[in-house]
Amino acid sequence: MLRALDAARDAAAAGEVPVGAAVVSGGEVIAVAANATRNPPDPTGHAEIRALRLAAETLGQERLTGCDLYVTLEPCAMCAGAISHARIGRLYYAASDPKGGAVEHGARVFEQEQCLHRPEVYSGMGEDEAAELLREFFKARR
Repeated sequence: MLRALDAARDAAAAGEVPVGAAVVSGGEVIAVAANATRNPPDPTGHAEIRALRLAAETLGQERLTGCDLYVTLEPCAMCAGAISHARIGRLYYAASDPKGGAVEHGARVFEQEQCLHRPEVYSGMGEDEAAELLREFFKARR
């Protein structure tokens, strides 16, 4: 989670919403990414999607079975769908997102009958730091 939090800080410094993600395989970090939706413009440039792409490229396969994903904010529906399709084994996220999250809030993607793969989900690791990064980022924008 520390690598994901570092990536979130990098995102904030670049003017992006401070969310970071890291993929771990066999105890080794194989991909780290930060939100990058503004530069270049990419509505799918969420940290989770970018980290999954990097991990798939690193491993040379589209399925990330046996990998864990650490992310600083509860994934949205798009990212939860990608996590399921990637076959991530365990998802760890720091801060809950009552407005846009889709794991324990909103769509609850992994609870849907249509969801063919459900990772183990753990929340709260690094929650205070991740939530503070987000609060400070949006406070500065107001």
